[in-house]
Amino acid sequence: MAYVVYLLECADGTYYTGITQDLKTRVRRHMNGWNKRAYTYSRRPVRLVWAEVQPSKEHARAREKAIKSWSRSRKEELIRSFTALEHVLEDQEADMEAKPKVGYIGLGVMGKAIARNILRAGFPLVVYNRSRPPVDELVAEGASAAGSPADVARQVEMVFTCLPDSPDVEQVVLGADGILEGAHPGLIYVDNSTIKPATARHIAAVLAQKGVASLDAPVSGGDVGAREGTLAIMVGGPADALEKVMPVFMAMGKKVTHVGDAGAGQIAKAANQIMAAAQMVAMAELLVFSQKAGADPRKVVEAIRGGAAQCWTLDVKSPRLFEGNRSPGFRASLQAKDLAIILDTAREYGIPLPSAALDAQLYQAMLSMGFGELDNSAVIAVYETLANMKLMEAQQGEG
Repeated sequence: MAYVVYLLECADGTYYTGITQDLKTRVRRHMNGWNKRAYTYSRRPVRLVWAEVQPSKEHARAREKAIKSWSRSRKEELIRSFTALEHVLEDQEADMEAKPKVGYIGLGVMGKAIARNILRAGFPLVVYNRSRPPVDELVAEGASAAGSPADVARQVEMVFTCLPDSPDVEQVVLGADGILEGAHPGLIYVDNSTIKPATARHIAAVLAQKGVASLDAPVSGGDVGAREGTLAIMVGGPADALEKVMPVFMAMGKKVTHVGDAGAGQIAKAANQIMAAAQMVAMAELLVFSQKAGADPRKVVEAIRGGAAQCWTLDVKSPRLFEGNRSPGFRASLQAKDLAIILDTAREYGIPLPSAALDAQLYQAMLSMGFGELDNSAVIAVYETLANMKLMEAQQGEG
């Protein structure tokens, strides 16, 4: 789908440059003050004065960056020469009419961010969540609210879930007033949760009996990836269903891999979580080791990030720990749940996983200490307790 670069004239005479896939909705949000942190919020009313269609996100971002660097007079020259606004809007409306209606159920940290990106990409969106505040947030941005999972399924062409664990997904899909009750032939079900591969296969088999295709599509990239639309998506299920859902996936993430049949996406996510947990534990060990042995752990990280130890965990998580920030991007309780899924599946197939079993014990210890709502990187708290020390944090004003 094409991207549009646009210019808004603000009430104070300044100009705002942005990109979108749904120009009318985005302009309406600016006018309504949809984001208090947005540049345009305190500069309303705003007026659309220029827009240009680009063939890809990369082209649009490059064009946006260039225009932002222009002088005011050059922007005004661009605006004066522009005469095709109605054609741009007509093209956008035609594009919107071709978009499938999407449902999203489960609006936690990850689900709400994913749903928001789907909405911002211009897909008509219906949402449901047990608690009302995240529903109200998305409705204020243009989504519609539904009264139950079944109600969502009746209204849409594809319905997504993002829920904590296997029993939650089974209840929402197969339980009373669940997706199955509202299912219709041609509906596609997509699960972004991390659950047991066996559960994903069971759900796919039940839904297939009602003519519903099912994709298990867990994601990796944490809350940052969910907000920025850069998630890695691992998919199990039929290729023809994946092809239909791909435009929605591209609004959520940057990499989509079709791993195989039903359950294969969950197997890939379990493998991802084996590595993620191992990295969190290894980082905790190296930080405690470095400090307890007499070195500045920040300098140690700086040194080893240039070599074979470089990884996403060191790049992203260690700075947060040094800042004293252990708030969740991905909660430790969910990491423990994922490790339990891994070990259950390993027992089912007779697979020895001694390192993952040890990591699971460390995360269970973390939960016992009352730290389950902290980030999974906060597993370092277990080591701090065992080593009778506390990781040094940057003092205010330090770089």
